[in-house]
Amino acid sequence: MKQENIRNFCIIAHIDHGKSTLADRLMELTQGVKHSGRHEQALDDMDIERERGITIKARAVTLQYQRPDGIYELNLIDTPGHVDFSYEVSRSLAACDGAILLVDASQGIEAQTLANYYLAIEQNLEVIPVMNKLDLPHARPDEVAQEIEDTFGYPAEDVGRIIAKTGEGVDKLLDFLVDNIQAPEGNIEAPTRALIFDTVYDDYQGVIVYFRVVDGILTKRDKIRMVRTGRNYDIVDIGIFEPARKSVKELQPGQVGYLTCHIRDLSEVSMGDTITLDKFENVEPLPGYQPMKQMVFCSIFPTDNADYKALRTALEKLQLNDAAFTFNPITSVALGFGFRCGFLGMLHMEIVRERLEREGNVAVIQTAPNVTFKVVKKDGVEEMVDNPTDLPDPGSIEEIHEPIVRMQVMVPQEYIGAIMTLSQEKRGEYVRTEYITSSKVMLVYDIPMAEILFDYYDKLKSCTRGYGTMDFEFKEFRKGTLVKLDILIADEVADALSVIVHSESADRIGRSMLKTLKKEIPRHMFKVALQAAVGAKIIARETISAMSKNVTAKCYGGDISRKRKLLEKQKEGKKKMKAIGSVNVPQAAFMAVLKVED
Repeated sequence: MKQENIRNFCIIAHIDHGKSTLADRLMELTQGVKHSGRHEQALDDMDIERERGITIKARAVTLQYQRPDGIYELNLIDTPGHVDFSYEVSRSLAACDGAILLVDASQGIEAQTLANYYLAIEQNLEVIPVMNKLDLPHARPDEVAQEIEDTFGYPAEDVGRIIAKTGEGVDKLLDFLVDNIQAPEGNIEAPTRALIFDTVYDDYQGVIVYFRVVDGILTKRDKIRMVRTGRNYDIVDIGIFEPARKSVKELQPGQVGYLTCHIRDLSEVSMGDTITLDKFENVEPLPGYQPMKQMVFCSIFPTDNADYKALRTALEKLQLNDAAFTFNPITSVALGFGFRCGFLGMLHMEIVRERLEREGNVAVIQTAPNVTFKVVKKDGVEEMVDNPTDLPDPGSIEEIHEPIVRMQVMVPQEYIGAIMTLSQEKRGEYVRTEYITSSKVMLVYDIPMAEILFDYYDKLKSCTRGYGTMDFEFKEFRKGTLVKLDILIADEVADALSVIVHSESADRIGRSMLKTLKKEIPRHMFKVALQAAVGAKIIARETISAMSKNVTAKCYGGDISRKRKLLEKQKEGKKKMKAIGSVNVPQAAFMAVLKVED
């Protein structure tokens, strides 16, 4: 394929604006996939993606488009829309030269529309604005086109108009793509360099590397070297996506494809690394990617300690396919051996846990999530703490700093008051108001990450009747009045339930957690005391009453001393059971602390 006939582009948009549906139509028009026998959202091939109706992993596909002036190779990457998977989007953009910015003709510009647009501009991509869902009864194409002009500066009359569901206007979009996105740059004579933008693990082929060739040529049976690790391999298979993998003889500059080398060690391949031929020395590596900073941490343990190795293997395979996810081994007094895992957000955490159980076939227990705090000790030493159990002794702490995020909330004008009230309740600091249109407003707040972690998004959707959308990015660590809240079950600290909270919220959160735990922990043969404590001070208590048996049921009449004797015997037995018995805490109890009531 001639280099001037290659086009690399992706589709970026807010959640549910039609990215995967448009990808389906593009594949049908270029005969990449047929109507009959195919399901919708062909690139969303994970069960979780189909069940939830969202894109989680970016997918690449090579399309062959026939025009009167020749055959063009279009490399399309379908990207996620949720804020938790923005790292997938940023990696995909690095392998592209252009982007379709898809906007729902009824909803208009939303928070992630803006965020993804700025990501594309930072990568110097040619952005093509397109309106979708013109057939909806509430579609307002003229107004939305004006929104795009006012926000991004593209003339309203130049905004593309399509109906991805039926394919109307998509053929014109293909021609517009070919004419307006530039061919990829790259020197075919230069030393070979290719950028790794994704990886997956196959039980038979080992690690499958997804890459874009920048310079030179890669062919089957080439001996390659990973620049960052310095390891050498022989290429076993090389090919493109149509959308299934298809072997080819070689890949040239600008082409996107995959290769396999029977790599079994998952740590040998890293995202953003540069592939070159072993014969070339001192090859300058490609820029790669900035490592993503995890914002949410929780601990994951196998329900059966015998599954520890299986859990580690499942985590390693998942990390290879999801570079934004990290894990480190830990030990818990209550739950045994497990891993401390880092995520980009709550949805990311939920998806990883579900993939572990489905793809890794491992039953797991997940603890309450926490954010990372910066602890400044009295001797001036700074520590980053993402696990409450690792918090130093309170006497040695000078200050605790919590992560603050810059949050943009986009809502219709009539919901401004509700969002301001909600944000102030969550300790948000007002920054500014921007009017996107006469009826749509973007409110900007600096707010603690811990406050939007659990239920902010749900409450946002509730108080705006589903019209509100949000996006956020890390801003700074800021000093706060924070304390460690411990939960004691039968006088023993349940380290897996410890959280770091604002001092003003400790009492409320502690009481709410205890009420929830009381409902979830089953009754035992003895009383179980549940306590919330800050340091040595108990701030709340609940008691789970013991299961009882009427030992005097068979005593009819007679001396009352006989009944008292039986009751005293029962009481002594329960005291003994309390001394040697252990409290069983089910997984539901750990999950219940995520839903702390206000």
